[in-house]
Amino acid sequence: MARHVSRRAPRAHWLLLLLAMAVLLAELCLNGWVRGVAGEQGPAPGAAVSVLPEGTGPVLQVGADGTVQSAAMPAGAIALTFDDGPDPRWTPLILDALRRHHARATFFVVGARVNRYPDLVRRIVAEGHELGVHTFTHADLARLPQWRQQLELDLTRNAIAAATGRTVRLLRPPYSSTPSALPDLATVRAASGYLTVLTDRDTEDWRRPGADAIVAAALSGPKGAGAVVMLHDGGGDRSQTVAAVERIVSGAAGVRFVTVSEGIGLPPDAPAGTGAVARGHALRWAQAAAGWISTAMWWIIVAGTALALLRLVVQVVTARRHARRAAAAARRPLRSFGLVSVVVPAYNEAANIASTVRSLVGNDYPQIEVIVVDDGSTDGTAEVVRRLALPGVRLIRQANAGKPAALNTGIAAARGQLLVLVDGDTVFEPDAVGRLVQPFADPSVGAVSGNTKVANRGGLLGRWQHLEYVVGFNLDRRMFELGECMPTIPGAIGAFRRAALLDVDGVPGDTLAEDTDLTMAVLRAGWRAVYAERAIAWTEAPATLRQLWRQRYRWCYGTMQAAWKHRRAIRERGHLGRRGLVYLAVFQMLLPLTAPLVDVYALYSLYFLPAAQVAAVWCGFTALQVLVAGYALRLDGERLGPLWTVPLQQVVYRQLLYLVVVQSTVAALLGGRQRWQVMARSGLAAAAVAPGRAPAPDRPGRP
Repeated sequence: MARHVSRRAPRAHWLLLLLAMAVLLAELCLNGWVRGVAGEQGPAPGAAVSVLPEGTGPVLQVGADGTVQSAAMPAGAIALTFDDGPDPRWTPLILDALRRHHARATFFVVGARVNRYPDLVRRIVAEGHELGVHTFTHADLARLPQWRQQLELDLTRNAIAAATGRTVRLLRPPYSSTPSALPDLATVRAASGYLTVLTDRDTEDWRRPGADAIVAAALSGPKGAGAVVMLHDGGGDRSQTVAAVERIVSGAAGVRFVTVSEGIGLPPDAPAGTGAVARGHALRWAQAAAGWISTAMWWIIVAGTALALLRLVVQVVTARRHARRAAAAARRPLRSFGLVSVVVPAYNEAANIASTVRSLVGNDYPQIEVIVVDDGSTDGTAEVVRRLALPGVRLIRQANAGKPAALNTGIAAARGQLLVLVDGDTVFEPDAVGRLVQPFADPSVGAVSGNTKVANRGGLLGRWQHLEYVVGFNLDRRMFELGECMPTIPGAIGAFRRAALLDVDGVPGDTLAEDTDLTMAVLRAGWRAVYAERAIAWTEAPATLRQLWRQRYRWCYGTMQAAWKHRRAIRERGHLGRRGLVYLAVFQMLLPLTAPLVDVYALYSLYFLPAAQVAAVWCGFTALQVLVAGYALRLDGERLGPLWTVPLQQVVYRQLLYLVVVQSTVAALLGGRQRWQVMARSGLAAAAVAPGRAPAPDRPGRP
């Protein structure tokens, strides 16, 4: 069989991924920035000594030399002004009241709300009213740095330009009041290029004091005096304001209700420039997209969380059932099934091969032959096996052809009807072979998975992989057995009936995950695959992030290849397609691809969501993961010590695994390939099996 040819992994997708995540984060932040826009709903600014002289009008402009010019409404003219809108409920009612009585007003609008309700803004202008800037997010300009002040004003002006095609020159800073309560000119200076409109009569209608009080405040003062009156058409319940406006415009005799510009003799607003209109449209589209993206991401996260919780529940329930079944089987005496052939493909495994072969020969199953296939090793692997000179061990050497070819060579040379396929870095427990072949008492069983454990558990990386093997792989295998859809018999410790291998023409060599490909083929041929949790073998896991990346990339990419190769199983009888392949597609391919969204949303939530809520959600999910991991460790007879590393998995390990899926997906779409690669071995797997360990009394005796 041909070896896989290496092709340089694509790189541009990482830049695209980072760019996409940055854009998503920016859109989420934009949505978070504008989502909470409201209006005056809290205490009014405290009274202060004004820096303006007595009698200063409510319309202000600061000159380049710092001098302040002001203007006021002429006698008999009242400028009704409305802040915090537009609001889809209250603004139309106020406009209706003004239209009935032929009154005009000035609306100081919040830019974010202009983008949400542009039609309402256009109605305001079409009915003869005037617009002014009230910042983009109803921010207190006095508390903002200069760049943010300018941004709030510019964005609002652009939003109005896009909605109406006109520019604006009036500004009312949020949380402002009368000139007599202005403590400094910082806010007015920030509004360079605008006329700052304060008020003569602040109705404080946001307090909801009642319609009578609002009317009285609006019409207070000397009879016939002009005034700028502050009201609100957004930011909360404005039903009292609506009722008051109807009474104000219908009951005031000898008063003209005008816009601010009309009152002080300014011409109408000029048309906006093309650039301002284009920027406004871009801003509105970005804001709309931010809302859609936020909603979509929320539902993706909800769906992913629900699926993950459902998976945990199913895993725990099936693991409990499988554990009871396994406990009952363990009480039965072990049987002998005649000669068992163990095939060990080896490529540059000099560090581990001696321990692997000794552990196999030392197993207490009565009839074992061990076939080591040296696949063109260059580190002396074959010489190590030859020097062992152990009985029952055969060495076959061949030119490097890849792991599937090495396995098929060993299978062809084997004499047993049951074959155990073992990686060259795996060390078996003394009873592993006997435990592994027991399920073959059922003639429908064609393949059996053993229990692979991580030998090198030192450090965070080792502990994380240990937890993944115990919690992820083994819980899944228990679930797969009950669902009759086991997709993978691991290469580290797996057994096959020769008849099943003949049915599928041996180990396939056209995918990188030959173990998954073979298992799926066996299931499609009508055989069952089961899990023998007490058949334990120790393997050496990657010791560096680079090695782990290369291993998981091969696994993930190979699994994708195998799933695609066997996609027709979905239409066939049996449970591999509808259960196994769907499970792999959802939980090992699609959900990991959405994991970057979760991380982006997590960064967003740290700033825009309540800290207590974020902490509660994170602690709740972490606690659930710890509980499930603890249960899985207890099922496997492992200590609970590594549980403290579970929260830390969210920092590095989880990201590495989902990035592997991203890389594998890109490689699959581009048709990338990879050769059979091996890790740098240290021989630690042998140390995991205690020397002189006595076998349990229920082992099958040798004849």
